[in-house]
Amino acid sequence: MIVPSLAWSRSARRSATGQETPPMKIRFAFDGREFTATLEDNRSARDFASMLPLDLKIDDYSTNEKIAYLPRKLTTDGSGRFGNEAPGDLCYYAPWGNLAFFHAGYRYSSGLIRLGRLDGGTQPLLTRGVFPLRASHLLTNERN
Repeated sequence: MIVPSLAWSRSARRSATGQETPPMKIRFAFDGREFTATLEDNRSARDFASMLPLDLKIDDYSTNEKIAYLPRKLTTDGSGRFGNEAPGDLCYYAPWGNLAFFHAGYRYSSGLIRLGRLDGGTQPLLTRGVFPLRASHLLTNERN
């Protein structure tokens, strides 16, 4: 059985045994489009990954993001203000319990936790409408 990677940062890390481990990757699919995201090394991202696979619904919110509500709230332990907000950020908005996929500029607001970054740009998010969304681990044998 192939299992997903257990590393959680944007770049490879050294494990306790000194081996380099690749970052955690997540696959998203909706409306015939697939894209991946690399997760941050934080408790909220790990909590999100522990819920996968998930079948959700993705919808437009405002002019700069798509959102998808999770079946339960994620932990917010260790969260805090972050900077360098940019299109392609994958965040969790704790007050509402939803994922936020930013495809245009935005500003940090209280309750927003960065979970990771989209790997290949924001183009898939520009499709307007409501669609079923599948979120799953990207298995280690599927990586380049």
